[in-house]
Amino acid sequence: MAAEIEFSFKALTGNAQRHIRVFQLHQFLDRFAMGLTVAVVALTLTDRGMDLFQISLLFGVYSIATVVMELPFGGLADNIGRKPVFLAAVISSLISLVLFLSSSDFGVLALSFAFIGLGRSLRSGTLDAWFVETFKTVAPNVDVQPALAKAHWANAMGLAIGAVVGGLLPDALGELSLRYGISVYDVSYSASFIVMVAVLIYTIFAISEEPRPLNPKAIKQGFANVPSVITEASLLALKHPALSLLLAALALFLFATNPVEVFWPTYAKPMLDESYANSAIGALTACYFFSIAFGASLSSHISRLFKRRHAVTLAALFACLAAVQVALAMQGGIVGFIGVFIVYSMVLGASETPASSILHSCVEDRQRSTILSLRSLIQQLGAALGLVMAGAVAEVYSTPVAWISGAVLLFIATALSLVLAKRLALSGIS
Repeated sequence: MAAEIEFSFKALTGNAQRHIRVFQLHQFLDRFAMGLTVAVVALTLTDRGMDLFQISLLFGVYSIATVVMELPFGGLADNIGRKPVFLAAVISSLISLVLFLSSSDFGVLALSFAFIGLGRSLRSGTLDAWFVETFKTVAPNVDVQPALAKAHWANAMGLAIGAVVGGLLPDALGELSLRYGISVYDVSYSASFIVMVAVLIYTIFAISEEPRPLNPKAIKQGFANVPSVITEASLLALKHPALSLLLAALALFLFATNPVEVFWPTYAKPMLDESYANSAIGALTACYFFSIAFGASLSSHISRLFKRRHAVTLAALFACLAAVQVALAMQGGIVGFIGVFIVYSMVLGASETPASSILHSCVEDRQRSTILSLRSLIQQLGAALGLVMAGAVAEVYSTPVAWISGAVLLFIATALSLVLAKRLALSGIS
């Protein structure tokens, strides 16, 4: 095998440079379309008459639909091609937006969220795989990681800028939209639909892939394999107590933190002046994504403080997150809320790497995909259950009470992580 060549964009061939730029623009547009709605989704649902419990149920539908579809469709792109599967994901997103814009009925909105989940499951890893495979063809033996980093940067920028614009639009065009009899937030969703159509057209004409024969058996086989995948992964986790402890801690982590991610705009908006509230929520959403990315970049430095004992690092981060979540719930002014929220987001981002490091150190290559599928399933179920329960608590009591209740589960996750640290130390794994 030839030695890998260090990445240099200027040294790449014209085809390789063009390939990176095409994918960067694609990722930016796709995430920009999503970002346009992410800042205002909870506010839009509130405007449509949904209470916090109904909002939590809708996000629960999304989480469950994502898991249910991701497992059978996981290998579909390998069989029929990455481009057709991604186009199906975009069409699913467009159907979701049409349903969302057309109704305020809970059942229709639930169907819309189910299509969002389907779109996410179809998107999962499709064009990333196409990008890597094509890059290796046009730039043989060149390190692909920096090229992926460029694409991921465009991805993050699209999401962040989309969140800012999505928050600005209701304030800028709200009066005009009301004049035409639509919600002020529908402007952001309509803009998302237009950009998503652009993504569809761009994908058709700019993404080039050799067509593969359609194999209906691949879809059928994907659904048929779901029970065996779940069974195999569950048995594997039960045979490895360290994995069981990690997965339980991660489920509690999502159970506790997902309600903060969903409900914070509805909690922060009353603290803001109505004339610029939506714009501020959009900007704060962008800060949320940037803070998570910054926290992730600090993860390796934090790990070194704990001598690269990943489970101990995870326990410390979970404990910190619990304390910050309680502090966030106690904020009554926007300045304090923003400060604590940024810290919270950074800790959230820092917690991802230690968990992944532990998981990958505990399994062999032949078991990796199976355990990753189980992790996805458990985390999404934890997120869905956490939202439903937090929504019920928030509706009966208040959002701060729901968040503080979640912080208790983070302390339990901290305890599980410390038990995990002892077990890993005994087995010689950090």
